[in-house]
Parts: sequence; C-alpha cells; structure tokens
Amino acid sequence: MALGPRLDLRQSQSLVMTPQLQQAIKLLSLSNLELEAYIGEALEANPLLEIGETQREAAEPGAVEETDEGVEPSEHTADDGSDGDAALDLDPSALDRDRDTGDGEWSEAAGSGNADTDLPDPGDRARTDITLAEHLNDQLPAVARDAREALIAARIIGDLDEAGYLLSPLSQLAEELNAPLAEVERALELVQTLEPTGIGARSLSECLALQAREADRYDPCMARLIDNLDLVANGEFGRLRRMCDVDDEDFAEMLAELRSYDPKPGCAYGGGSDSAVVPDILMTRATDGGWKLALNEASLPRLVVNRSYFVELKDGCSDKASRGWLDEQLSEASWLIKALDQRQKTILKAASAIVEHQKGFFREGVAAMKALTLREIADDIDMHESTVSRVTTNKYLQCPRGTFELKYFFSSGVASAAIDGNASSEAVKARIKTMIAGEDPKKILSDDKLVELLTGEGIDIARRTVAKYREALGIGSSVQRRRQKKLAAM
Repeated sequence: MALGPRLDLRQSQSLVMTPQLQQAIKLLSLSNLELEAYIGEALEANPLLEIGETQREAAEPGAVEETDEGVEPSEHTADDGSDGDAALDLDPSALDRDRDTGDGEWSEAAGSGNADTDLPDPGDRARTDITLAEHLNDQLPAVARDAREALIAARIIGDLDEAGYLLSPLSQLAEELNAPLAEVERALELVQTLEPTGIGARSLSECLALQAREADRYDPCMARLIDNLDLVANGEFGRLRRMCDVDDEDFAEMLAELRSYDPKPGCAYGGGSDSAVVPDILMTRATDGGWKLALNEASLPRLVVNRSYFVELKDGCSDKASRGWLDEQLSEASWLIKALDQRQKTILKAASAIVEHQKGFFREGVAAMKALTLREIADDIDMHESTVSRVTTNKYLQCPRGTFELKYFFSSGVASAAIDGNASSEAVKARIKTMIAGEDPKKILSDDKLVELLTGEGIDIARRTVAKYREALGIGSSVQRRRQKKLAAM
C-alpha cells in the first residue's frame, strides 16, 4: 500500500456550548447579589439596555396555591412549552458535572428560622450595627499616650479577626511598622485594655485570662484552670480540682465563673462586610389557608430595551460594520432579558415542587421534614438534576418559619413508619435533640437507648448514625453529659 498525503471527508457529532448556552448556565447558578453585579456590567457594556421604570407584576402571575392535594403551580409557573426551558434544561454532557447528591450535609448552615425550627438566628451573629474596629478605634484617642502609640494600636486593631483575636505575630507587625518590638507589645497591652474585655488576645486562654483579671478573679488557682482548658473540654474535673488544690465547692464556683466569660468577645459587634440574605422567593399564607409563592421582583432591576435609542443610533449608522454591531447589541439585549425571565420561572418551578414535597415542614416544623433528592425535583419539573442543583444553589425562600436556602430542603432519609416516606435526617436530628434535652440527669440516654426509643417511634436507624447526628448537633456523649450535669447540680 502506497504511503502519501490524501484528503478524507468524515462526519461526526459533538456537543458545542454556544456563548448563549454558557451564559444560561452561568445565570442559573448566580445568587441575587452576583446577578445584580452581572446586570450592572451588562448595562455598562450594552447601550441599548436600561433599567425599567416600573416593576413587573409578580404577585399573581408567579403565585402557586396549596390545595388539599398539595401545592399546584399556576399556568404561568408551569409553562413547560416555553422556548427558554430548552436553553436552561441542560444535558449533563454540556455541564461540568457538579451534581449534588442531596445528602443533607449542607443543611447545618443553610437556613435561618424561628424558635419552632431550632435553627440559629442570623441576628445573633451581630447584635449591633457598629463594627468591632470602629468601636475600638473610637476608644483609642482617650487612652493612647501619643500619636505613635495610637498608630501602632490602630494597626493591631486592623489585624483582629471578627471574634477579637490577634492573627499576626507581634514580630511581624514590628517589622512591617519598622518599630521596636517593645513598642508593639505596649500597644497590644493598650488594645487589651479596651472594651469589650478579652479583645486582642492571641489564644483562648489569654482571652479568658484577660476577663478573669478584669473581674479580679485571676488567682493562681484560676490561672491553672485556664492553662488546662483541654481538660475542661474533656470533662476531667477530678484531675483539674486536684491540680487547682481546691475543694468541690470552690471548684464549682471557678467553673461557673469561667463559663460566664465570653470566648469570642468581638462577635458582639457587626463584621461590616456581612450582608443580609435577600430572598428570591416569597412565601405567604393564602386567604384559604394554603400557600402562595411569588418571585421577589424588588431584589433585581427590571431590564428593558430602549427601542427609540436603537432607532436613533441606526439612523446614524452609515457603514455596514456599525449596523452589524448595533444589531448584535440588540440581539444580546433581547436574549439577556428573555434568559433572566426564564431563570426566574425556573427558580419558581423548582421552589413550587420543593414546597409540595415538604408541606409537613411548613405546617409542623423540622420534625415533619421528609427526605428529598435533586432527582425527585428534576423528575417533577422535567429537567435534569444538574439544572436543579444550579437553580437551588444560593437561592433563598422566605416563609413564616424563616429564610432558608433551597438546598436546605434536600437531605438524606431514614426509614420511618411514622412519616409518609423516609424521614429527613434533619427531622431525626431534631428528635434526638429533643430527647436529650428532656433526659433525666440521673438516667442519661446512651446512643443505644436513643436507637431503642427512635425504633419505638417507627424510625429505623443504626447506632453509628445516631452518634453521627448527635456529634453534628454539638452534643457530647452520654459520659460527657453525665459529668456536666453532675457538676451543674453541685
């Protein structure tokens, strides 16, 4: 067979991601704040885009109502025949394969609810609007000996984390400021005299020691207790009492004093950079006792195409290249508006399906939460689960129980005869927390006993799963709880 160059014609199929498809993928995963920034860039880049004067009517067109059978999207919400769905419901081979399994691991910090949900209140993070740095800098002029000391102290304040701890070594600060180490140490001592007490510490033990000195309780016994916080954490109170050389009554008072100190004094002040969560979907009670879902149109500007400006510019275009560029800008602006509208519809469709599956949560709380996976929602709304993953990431639902990320409602399940379908891991965690909170101090519940009680309630769960959920809740073992409650009773 002769060797030589030749030309061959071959046909093959491949999936090519167009710029518009890439943009659709990006829009799905953006949070409200990220989308706002994206729209700002689009407004600067495209002269035909502008902010509309009025908001779209969002309450009724995007509403879904709960009936006896569940939550049913309106015809506007479940427009499966729209062209935009085809652009947003993407084939997995076109994506970067970042699917989620719906195992519930993200749910610990996903939402914020009221007391019924036993979830943390976001307002607890910062009880004041003033930042820690502002609060400390306001105190400096009254206590600094001179401008140089105030400058070094301000530099130290700038290196404090949100809890009030100093992150940088003093030697590094001295080198950066070109100042003697002794001056930096004196400035740190000055910072540590500021309110709240404990600010400027380099470790937990130093933070607690500063507070003990302020309370005039830092004697040799308290010093030994603070120097052995690891033993306190492990509940080795007998060994600690012997080390401190005090009787049971004095030791109990020392522990009570220690526990009254704030390990993170800086958290009483705002971080300055944290922003409130802006919900994408608003959930309210309907007049018939059901639920209504509506898009939060106020969170994003309404984009429109300035047609009159387009006509004006087109009349002034004298060459083909300019007219082609203008037509391209018009096409991009129109597509972006359509893509944003379809993004909102897709979010609402996914939220409607989630509310339908988690009706028990909205009526009774986390104890009635069911196991839910991305695939179940994807099957309900006829989209791929990777699309659902993007739609539910960084998207928030505001309901009477609080504001929750849509991802919060996905979690692994535990077989349960008490709930129609598998019980959510969140529901099981809530039940474990309730059982432990109500346990008799003289009869501490072991993990085996918790398994027995849960099994009696129709929840089929293994001991290792109970231990994992208990640790995720920050609850100690039965031995640790027995020691703690015995000490509290002294």
